[in-house]
Amino acid sequence: MTAFWWAVLAASMWGFAPLLEKAGLSKAEPMAGLFYRCIGVMIGMVILGVFFVKPEQVKSVELRSALFLICGGFLASILGQTFFYRALKSGEISKMVLVAGSYPVITFIVGILFMHESLTIRKALGAALVMAGLIFLKIG
Repeated sequence: MTAFWWAVLAASMWGFAPLLEKAGLSKAEPMAGLFYRCIGVMIGMVILGVFFVKPEQVKSVELRSALFLICGGFLASILGQTFFYRALKSGEISKMVLVAGSYPVITFIVGILFMHESLTIRKALGAALVMAGLIFLKIG
């Protein structure tokens, strides 16, 4: 399977999950919802650990890389998800997912500033279009 189709599958999962989460949050506070979501992650980790991840793969990761991955997991799966659940609980799912899903613009800016990635007209135009979409959502 190509990278494109893996990305389509990821988008499909990320697109469907908020429907389940919004339904779950209808009678739960965001922090309780995050707690139960993390149980799903733990179940997934057990499955990964038992069937897919070899111990030598885990041991081969350098400490610095492991710390970066752990911090990324904390930022995205705990802090980001907490903020997203607070938005999802009280906002329209169709609006909140679009706003939260604009995170690639942040990555785009950080990538240019700190990772020294190239700034092209296409990338800048794409980011500008996303920002315009966010403005339309905010005012509309």
